[in-house]
Amino acid sequence: MTASTLIFIIALLTLFSYWYGMQRSIKVAGGTTEIKRMRSLPQQFGLLTAFCCGLPALLLLLLWMIFEPIVVESLVVSQLPAAVQELSSADLGLYFNDIRLLAETQINELAGKDTNLQVALYLQQVTQKASYLKTALILIAALAGVIIVVSRFNVDFSARVISERIIKFLFLSCSIVAIFTTLGIIMSVLFESLQFFKSVSSLDFLFGTKWSPQIAMRSDQVASSGAFGAVPLFAGTLLITVIAMLIAAPVGLMTAIYLSQYASPTLRTYAKPMLEILAGIPTVVYGFFAALTVAPFIRDIGQALGLTVASESALAAGVVMGIMIIPFVSSLSDDAINAVPVALKEGSLGMGATESETIKKVLLPAALPGIVGAMLLAISRAVGETMIVVMAAGMAANLTANPLNSVTTVTVQIVTLLTGDQEFDSPKTLAAFALGLMLFVTTLALNIIALKVVRKYREQYE
Repeated sequence: MTASTLIFIIALLTLFSYWYGMQRSIKVAGGTTEIKRMRSLPQQFGLLTAFCCGLPALLLLLLWMIFEPIVVESLVVSQLPAAVQELSSADLGLYFNDIRLLAETQINELAGKDTNLQVALYLQQVTQKASYLKTALILIAALAGVIIVVSRFNVDFSARVISERIIKFLFLSCSIVAIFTTLGIIMSVLFESLQFFKSVSSLDFLFGTKWSPQIAMRSDQVASSGAFGAVPLFAGTLLITVIAMLIAAPVGLMTAIYLSQYASPTLRTYAKPMLEILAGIPTVVYGFFAALTVAPFIRDIGQALGLTVASESALAAGVVMGIMIIPFVSSLSDDAINAVPVALKEGSLGMGATESETIKKVLLPAALPGIVGAMLLAISRAVGETMIVVMAAGMAANLTANPLNSVTTVTVQIVTLLTGDQEFDSPKTLAAFALGLMLFVTTLALNIIALKVVRKYREQYE
């Protein structure tokens, strides 16, 4: 039985155990009229029963999924000839993959006396037995949890306290998983980046002005040693992000101010959802719009003015990207402005301030943390965008501040370096992790700067 099927069965058993726990607690109380004698409500008894049914089963399933491949592989390897067992771990892994693929085909005991066929048949048998055992143990764990907890039900049983402890433990576990996942991502990127910096100087990477990660097969080919100067990538990312924010920041903030302070309730009801639709449009659609409409339009205007405009330019990508992130700025800024207490606005207007002065002197300073958060989210969205840049700005690593030229960004190069079959001990592939590390450091620095700005300029009211 597959893991998805087992999860579905566990979910059904959990729902049934919730209902059964409620009915059992009512019966223990002596009927619905005697529930008031219980220390906990029937819903709390049902919730505890559901926890005792689902959690042990899911935990056992998780552990089984982790350790089953290891145990099965060790059992199968023990059946291999001694010469095969003496292979290196990499060669043995490849050999076992062939056995696994062979086991997935239709073979039987009459398939022959070939060693691989016999081992594949043994793998089939072990896998089938493990599946049966897994299903039985998980069902037993679920039913045992229900039986044990239900047997303890009585009038003085505090199901609410135990349920709250379990919920608190689940929240703590989720927090720990999130923390360790973040640490795992950081450490994996950092480890691969250190491997890259063993081959390429960090000074060349951070301050080099030529990016050509292609490593040729022969020394007489162009760029045979590769060039990993990331300055053109950082410059292209910064250029496109600045262009996007020059459009998204003022338009989004002014839109938020209008919708929250000037628009009628009817207009706001229709305008805000229509504006937020922009955030749900796939980025590939924006990329097509940039490549087929905006880029030719900018090129035609440039030619009319006597300017040289590349067919793929940073300006086209930045303009369309700015349009894409307007909802992030406007929606979050609107929510931040509306969260300011109405008494502050009424007090300012009562003191004789105009509505524009109230917005500038009272509402915006009070909503500054939310507005800064909206700007940061928009910047992060712009920095991480890939599709629009590929389709509208190109992939040429040009070091330029001219928005009419073609540029590329860090994320585009990461995708390019990791596309297709790659060798993860090659500087070309490891460069993607170094670029990812730099993006992480940049985002962290932006967050720190934003926190300092908010703490310095935030208005606090009692």
